[in-house]
Amino acid sequence: MPELCVIEGDGIGREVIPAAVRVLEEVIPALEIARAEAGWECFQQRGVSVPPETLEAVRACGAALFGAVSSPARKVSGYRSAILTMRQELDLYANIRPVRSWPGISPRDDVDLIVVRENTEGLYSGRERQNGDEAVAERVITGRASRRIGRCALDLCARLGRGRLTIVHKANVLPVTDGLFRDSVRAVAGEYLARGAALEVDELLVDIATLKMISEPQRYDVVVTTNLFGDILSDAAAYWCGGMGYAPSINLGEHTAVAEPVHGSAPDIAGRGIANPTAAILSGALLARHVWGMEAAAARIEAAVEASLREGQPGTTRGVLEAVLRGL
Repeated sequence: MPELCVIEGDGIGREVIPAAVRVLEEVIPALEIARAEAGWECFQQRGVSVPPETLEAVRACGAALFGAVSSPARKVSGYRSAILTMRQELDLYANIRPVRSWPGISPRDDVDLIVVRENTEGLYSGRERQNGDEAVAERVITGRASRRIGRCALDLCARLGRGRLTIVHKANVLPVTDGLFRDSVRAVAGEYLARGAALEVDELLVDIATLKMISEPQRYDVVVTTNLFGDILSDAAAYWCGGMGYAPSINLGEHTAVAEPVHGSAPDIAGRGIANPTAAILSGALLARHVWGMEAAAARIEAAVEASLREGQPGTTRGVLEAVLRGL
């Protein structure tokens, strides 16, 4: 029986996550729900963005749906981003961002790609220091993490029937760190190909990859890359699915997963009932597909979202939810 830890977070997370949970409950009636808290407001009230009991609740359920988090515009002593905390504390090493064309909102109709992003190291390792006028951030790349994300991307290709894997790096300028990443993923890909995997493997420098994400998005199938490059590339790719408000994601670990819409907490519209819950609903579908092994449930949710978009989604959170429920 699937279990889900619901973490609404800040701002519009409190509006879009309940809508996504309602859709999941419609498709998976046996779903068991636990609730926990995390985010900037949690930090303000409790002095920690992710309380220990929240991490334990996610571990116990094995899956979480997280809404959105507000962030301070300045450095605040003791504050650490809630989602970065969960990624590192729960070893959610893979960030999966699918981007596909949707009717009525996508600028073109032939995009269907997945960005697989290493999620625990790179420039997001948190190793920063300042000495007077000099500030340094350390970029950490390990062979272990690079091989692991490579296997994740290759397994995804096999499971979803994807035919091309593109390795994105900047090894011409960063030959030690990105060279290690590229060579580690290449080595894992070589093992898969030697076992007869029906897969084309290529690679691109990140600047060219970004250009092609804008000019030729249809060329991509599955992209695997480092943390910062994956963050930027997947945000650029979101243009093709209608923008960040329609972009779902899931953070995968060996034993736990946290799905989250890519958009922020949108404090300017929070509480007005106009936040679009589509990305949160699609993030729920990713849990069904990648965590609970319920492909049919995931496909039902995505088909209902597509039907709501063909119908023309209303401009309210409740209206979009009702349109998706009609599609189910």
